[in-house]
Amino acid sequence: MGQGMQPVIGAADIDFMVHGIFSYELFGQTLWITTTHVCTLIVMLLIVAFCLVANRAMKHATEVPGTFQNIAELVVEMLDNMVKAVMGKNATKFANYIGTIFIFILISNISGLLGLRPPTADYGVTLPLGLMTFALIHYNKFKYQKVSGVLKGLCDPWPIWAPINVIGDIAVPVSLSLRLFANVLSGTVMMALIYGLLQWVAVIWPGVLHVYFDLFSGAIQTYVFCMLTMTYISDAIGDN
Repeated sequence: MGQGMQPVIGAADIDFMVHGIFSYELFGQTLWITTTHVCTLIVMLLIVAFCLVANRAMKHATEVPGTFQNIAELVVEMLDNMVKAVMGKNATKFANYIGTIFIFILISNISGLLGLRPPTADYGVTLPLGLMTFALIHYNKFKYQKVSGVLKGLCDPWPIWAPINVIGDIAVPVSLSLRLFANVLSGTVMMALIYGLLQWVAVIWPGVLHVYFDLFSGAIQTYVFCMLTMTYISDAIGDN
C-alpha cells in the first residue's frame, strides 16, 4: 500500500472465514476443532432438544392440542406431504432421511440469525451431505435396476456416451454440495462485508438482509437440495 494511503475503514474487521479454536494430536497428526464444529454442535443440540420436547409432547398429547403440539404435528405433516408428492409410493422408505436432512440444513442455514456462522457455509459440511445422497442414489440404482440396468443406463443412447454418463453421475454430489455451499457462503460474505465496512451505520436495517439471506434464501436452498435428492433417488428406483 502506497505511502499516505489508508486502509478501508473497518476492512480489518471483516471476517467470514472458518477459524481454529483449539488443536489436539491424534496418531501423530494435528487436528483442529473449528468454528464449524462448534456451530454444527449447537445446531445439533437445538434439533435434539426440539425432538425430545416434541417426543414428550406427543406422549402426553391431548385431544385439543396446544401450541407446541400443533407446531410439531405441522412440521411432520408438511415434510411427509413434500416427500409423498415427489416420491409417491416410495415416500415411506425415505421420509425419515429427507426429513432429517431438511431440518438439519434449514436450521444450519438460518443459524446466522442466532449470530452463528452457518455450518453449511463450510464445504466440509455440504460435501458429506452430497456424498450421502450420492451413496443412497447408487445403492437404490443397483438394488432396483441390477447391474445390467445400470450398465444399460450408462450406455444410453449409445455406448460411446458411457464416459460422459459416468462424469454426469460423479458430478451429482459435487453440484448438490457446491450449490448449497456457494449460496449460503455468499450470504455470509455479504453480511460480513456490510458489518465490517459500514460498522456504526449498520444498525437495525441489516435485519431485512438477514431475513433474505438467512431465512428466505436458506429455506429455498434447503428445499432445492431435498427436492433434487428425492428426484435423483426416484429416478434410480424407476418404476419398481
